Amino acid sequence: MFASMPAAVNDPEHGFCRDCLAPQKVARRRCEACGSPRVVHHGELYSLSLAHIDCDAFYAAVEKRDRPELRDKPVIIGGGKRGVVSTACYIARIRGVRSAMPMFKALEACPDAIVIKPDMEKYVTVGRQVRAMMQALTPLVEPISIDEAFLDLAGTQKLHGRPPALVLASFARQVEAEIGITVSVGLSYCKFLAKVASDFAKPRGFSVIGEAEAVSFLAGQPVTLIWGVGKAFAATLAQDGIRTIGQLQTMEQDELMRRYGSMGMRLYRLSRGMDDRQVHADHDAKSVSAETTFDTDLATFEDLVPILRALSEKVSARLKKSGIAGRTVVLKLKSADFRIRTRNRQLPDATRLADRIFSTGLDLLRREADGTRYRLIGIGVSDLSDDGRADPPDLVDVGSRKRAMAEGAIDALRAKFGGKAVETGYTFGRGSRGRPPRSDES
Repeated sequence: MFASMPAAVNDPEHGFCRDCLAPQKVARRRCEACGSPRVVHHGELYSLSLAHIDCDAFYAAVEKRDRPELRDKPVIIGGGKRGVVSTACYIARIRGVRSAMPMFKALEACPDAIVIKPDMEKYVTVGRQVRAMMQALTPLVEPISIDEAFLDLAGTQKLHGRPPALVLASFARQVEAEIGITVSVGLSYCKFLAKVASDFAKPRGFSVIGEAEAVSFLAGQPVTLIWGVGKAFAATLAQDGIRTIGQLQTMEQDELMRRYGSMGMRLYRLSRGMDDRQVHADHDAKSVSAETTFDTDLATFEDLVPILRALSEKVSARLKKSGIAGRTVVLKLKSADFRIRTRNRQLPDATRLADRIFSTGLDLLRREADGTRYRLIGIGVSDLSDDGRADPPDLVDVGSRKRAMAEGAIDALRAKFGGKAVETGYTFGRGSRGRPPRSDES
C-alpha cells in the first residue's frame, strides 16, 4: 500500500492509522478509513529509523493473558510480604504501586491487589518470542532486558516495502494479536530519545521525537530524564540551582565537566539531544546472578550458609546451560535498614562450578556475618567468558577435581530425575531456597 505512494510517504502531513495501517491524506484526529483516534502524524515520521520497544507491564501482562479473569483486576508480580514488587499492571500503578517498592507498602497502597509470584521460565519464553519477531524486522536488535530492546531499521525499507515507522506499528499489532501482550514504541534519531519516547502514552504507546524538536522538547524536562541522574545526583544538581534540562543547555561543557567530572560530559551532550551510540546486536550479559529476599531477617552465619549454597547452585546451572563462565564472584547483602553491601573476589581462572562459587562466596560471607540482620542475600559471577578454559585442574587443592566430578554426577542425576533428585548437606530439608519452606512454597 505504501510502496505504491512514495510521495505521500515522505510528506509529513501524510501519516497513518495504527489500528488499520491506512495512510492518511490529511492531518486529522481520526482515521479516514476506520475512524480510530490512534493516528500518527509527525514532521520526521518517515525519516527516522532508530526505535526502542518496551513491553507494557510485561510480567503482569503475561499473567493476565494466561488468566483472563484477572483482566480488570489490580495485579502485582512479586514475592511475599518481605519481598519487593517486580512489576505491577497499570490498574495497580494508578493506585500508587511501583516497581521495586517493598511489598508491604504496595499492599498498603492497593490492598485488593492480586499478588502472583514470578514465573521467570514463562516470562523468558515469551520474551524470546517477542525477540524473534524483532529480529525478523532487522538484524540490528540490541536487547536491554527480557522485555525491551533497541532496533535500527535503517536501510530496511526496500526489504519491507514500507518505512520503518509503519513496520514498527505493524509489529506492535502483530505482537498483540499473536502473543497476547502489548508493547510501546519510541521512534527517534538516537538511543536516548527513543527510550524517552517509548515511555510516553503507555500502554500501547507510539511516540516520535524528531531531531528538529529535540532541544526545545528537552528544555522543559526535569534533569532526572537524563540517564544516570538519580535522586542523589538530582539533589546535588538542585543544590547548584539546576532542576531542568533547559538550565543545562545554557552551560558550557568545560563548566559542567569541572563541576561534575565525566558526568558533566554526559549532561552536556544529552541535554542537547546528542547521542551517537550505535545499536549493537552482540550485546551480551555482563553477569549471572541469583538472589532471594527473606520472610524474616536473618543474622547468623549458620542461617545464611544454606541459602548461599542453593543460590550458588542456581547460578552454576545457568552458567552451564549458557556455556559461559565467570572469573569474579560477587556477594550481595541487603540489611534490615535497606543498606546494600557488595563484596567481590577475582579468581585465578573462570569458573562455572557451584562448588567454587559457593566456597568463594562463603569466605566473603564470613566477614559480613557480624550480627547484622539481613533481609536479602545474592551471589553472582561477572567477567564472563566462554567456558572452554574454565576450571582447570588445581595442583594445590587436590580435592577440587573430585568435587568437580561429584558435581558433574549430581548435574547428570538432576537432568534425568529433576532438580530435587540430589541435594547437598547444606540444603537438604531446607526448602527450595535453602531455608525452611513457607506454606506457599514447595
